[in-house]
Amino acid sequence: MSNPKFPNMLDYEALKQQFDESADESTCSNVSPDSNALHFADQPEPKPQGLTGTRLRSYAFAILTRKEYSKADLIEKLALYAMDRDEVIKLVDELATENYQSDQRVAEMMLSSQKRKGKGPNRIKMALKSKKIDSSLIQEELKETDWNEQAYQLKVKKFGLEVEKEPKLKAKQIRFLMYRGFEMDAIMKAISRREDEI
Repeated sequence: MSNPKFPNMLDYEALKQQFDESADESTCSNVSPDSNALHFADQPEPKPQGLTGTRLRSYAFAILTRKEYSKADLIEKLALYAMDRDEVIKLVDELATENYQSDQRVAEMMLSSQKRKGKGPNRIKMALKSKKIDSSLIQEELKETDWNEQAYQLKVKKFGLEVEKEPKLKAKQIRFLMYRGFEMDAIMKAISRREDEI
């Protein structure tokens, strides 16, 4: 700018000559010889990501003390910070063998949590599948649960004790319980059960 109020702050030509004369190419790699100005890298060099060995193991223990993870989830979480995915898989297998990580525990916790939320067996199986956990791990618990009672309690909580005769309202109850993951057999028993029936 020619305005004296805004003098040039940097003389790029002088700087260029100074760097060309006083610095070799290795220390001045961010100066472009073809340009009249200094060019700085837009972004710094990405730091090599990477936990390995004992640091990776310590991190795995740290996150497992806060929360139970499925095997698949733990692998994905550790892989974000690890140098080598194969090392992560090997470590998680080792942690599972030593019972620090357990899909069985995660499955049981999910079952009780989903039941408290009023979810039926189908929704619970879907939740397990989303975590890549085999639902056979809790097959016995699923069989032992009284899903008819669970569906009935949920129906009463949402729609009251009265047995609905109106087809439209019955359909609404059926849709609600189906969405919650109950089987049709348990649904029909729940919506037709009277208060005095045991």
